Amino acid sequence: MIDRLGGIDPLKNVQNTHKTQRSGATGQPDSISVSAEAKGLSEVYNAIEVAAAAPDVRADRVAEVMEKMKNPSYINDSVVDMVANRIMDAYGL
Repeated sequence: MIDRLGGIDPLKNVQNTHKTQRSGATGQPDSISVSAEAKGLSEVYNAIEVAAAAPDVRADRVAEVMEKMKNPSYINDSVVDMVANRIMDAYGL
């Protein structure tokens, strides 16, 4: 007579299996590090996005200013001061 290797009850082996335990918190928070190259690429990407969102160049105004620049008496101290003030205002200075 041959004895059974697993016993008579075939469910006994399934019922005795141990449940796996979940690992607890390690106590260390998650973190990442960003390389200098990635930071630089991010700045370039943001600059491209800002440039794309900027309004298009108005060709009529550019042509008007180019025509005014041909006249040597147009560029005087008042014009230079006005342009400098507008540039500073545009950059929030």
